[in-house]
Amino acid sequence: MGTANGEQPAAGASSDKLRHVESMSQLPSGAGKISGINAVVLGESLAAEENDLIFPSPEFSANALVSSPKQYQEMYERSIKDPSGFWSEIAETFYWKEKWNPSEVCSENLDVTKGPVQISWFKGGKTNICYNAVDRNIESGNGDKIAMYWEGNEPGQDAKLTYSELLEKVCQLSNYLKSVGVGKGDAVIIYLPMLLELPIAMLACARIGAVHSVVFAGFSADSLAQRIVDCKPKLVITCNAVKRGAKPILLKDIVDAALVESEKNGVSVGLCLTYENQSAMKREDTKWQAERDVWWQDVVTKFSTKCDVEWVDAEDPLFLLYTSGSTGKPKGVLHTSGGYMLYTATTFKYAFDYKPTDIYWCTADCGWITGHSYVTYGPLLNGATVLIFEGTPNYPDSGRCWDIVDKYNVSIFYTAPTLVRSLMRDGTEYVTCYSRKSLRVLGSVGEPINPSAWRWFYNIVGDSRCPISDTWWQTETGGFMITPLPGAWPQKPGSATFPFFGVQPVIVDEKGQEIEGECSGYLCIKKSWPGAFRTLYGDHERYETTYFKPFAGYYFTGDGCSR
Repeated sequence: MGTANGEQPAAGASSDKLRHVESMSQLPSGAGKISGINAVVLGESLAAEENDLIFPSPEFSANALVSSPKQYQEMYERSIKDPSGFWSEIAETFYWKEKWNPSEVCSENLDVTKGPVQISWFKGGKTNICYNAVDRNIESGNGDKIAMYWEGNEPGQDAKLTYSELLEKVCQLSNYLKSVGVGKGDAVIIYLPMLLELPIAMLACARIGAVHSVVFAGFSADSLAQRIVDCKPKLVITCNAVKRGAKPILLKDIVDAALVESEKNGVSVGLCLTYENQSAMKREDTKWQAERDVWWQDVVTKFSTKCDVEWVDAEDPLFLLYTSGSTGKPKGVLHTSGGYMLYTATTFKYAFDYKPTDIYWCTADCGWITGHSYVTYGPLLNGATVLIFEGTPNYPDSGRCWDIVDKYNVSIFYTAPTLVRSLMRDGTEYVTCYSRKSLRVLGSVGEPINPSAWRWFYNIVGDSRCPISDTWWQTETGGFMITPLPGAWPQKPGSATFPFFGVQPVIVDEKGQEIEGECSGYLCIKKSWPGAFRTLYGDHERYETTYFKPFAGYYFTGDGCSR
């Protein structure tokens, strides 16, 4: 199934619509030739034709977390028939200070004609996502495992943190934030490039119950000011500058201008914590306001490396992430703590067939939802080793990605079709001169991947042996909604294939009637899922109008699709 404008989908939901899954458990054979379908097995030949189905190799399937259409179907049907039981079992694998009310795992109303739209999961349960992503891994004996590798903009600049070292850095920043009056429910704006300090800042906020709002470091002063005015943060965290390729970007200057602009609009921020990024700009060259600006290196390092966890309700806010609204005012998408935690962890685990030995690299910036769910939270909740890259994929040349893959033995590589297409244009020699033997699973996010880019990614980058998880989801959904599970069923270039556990996609016509079989229409979701956003910050009416009024009783994705 492909969509018109979002990040792109797959086949329908209830069990009758999953009949196609059963037919995919083996190569098309006994029933006679299926017209227009060619079967290709992973690692055996190139994907060439528009209609190729790429079957996982028996070895890959045998070791996969979900190894057959039948296993998927059983898990999926349970997740739809008994969502409370399905998600509660997963929730039990995380640490909860207090258990949720078992009779109220999920409460929802998606129908605007029946009252206000509301969604809640595990309400009354008390937990903390930072504790589950960091401390829990140390307590299970993985304190010395690498949590994060960092590759700088310039080749040869690198760093790494174990889970124990990550916890110490998170605690120091949490303690600093508490010392300047940041507490539970307070907003903090983070305007940082892809330094280790960016996920550290996200986790430090989450640890003390503060609500982070990461703004992509490169957005204009106006965009940043709009977000400051909307969420009224206690402080802004930034760095003096960053180099993207050969080009320096003066981030602190952008923040200075944004703070002037927000003050004109009645919101004054009295503190700007600034990390000195020495490779991009010297301290003495940074513009400075002594009464407002503070160097990270001067203050944060003085604090204790231990910090108590603030236990929060599953429905307490975790972060705000602004998406550009069509009417000009950005929409502050609000995600909460408990359901989001389960959903990002579970989608990461199954969609990438995650193994504890994997080295995982997602090229997205934490300024986008992908960097929240699949750089910071999802991977760390699974105890994964994550690579964070400050630079750009074509600096110093177009082989940089594959140089990094070989340097760190990356096994799961998750990127966007735009990057794939841009590297395609630069030619295959930049790819083939590197080994890439460590790669095991590829992933695509951000928009539909056209079949020719899919095949280049599969044939050239993955040597025709790595399945591609072509994921459709949105900032609002928190995690993957429609995605292949590598090893479970064949892949079709350009299709996101089937819904993830607990997700019920439907295609409706303009009257809101569900349509069956092969068709095109509007993609909607019926019933909530744990990772769903709960509101637009300060504007619940816009939340209802944009997403729930077009088709009463459904979440409207804003995407068209075909099955």
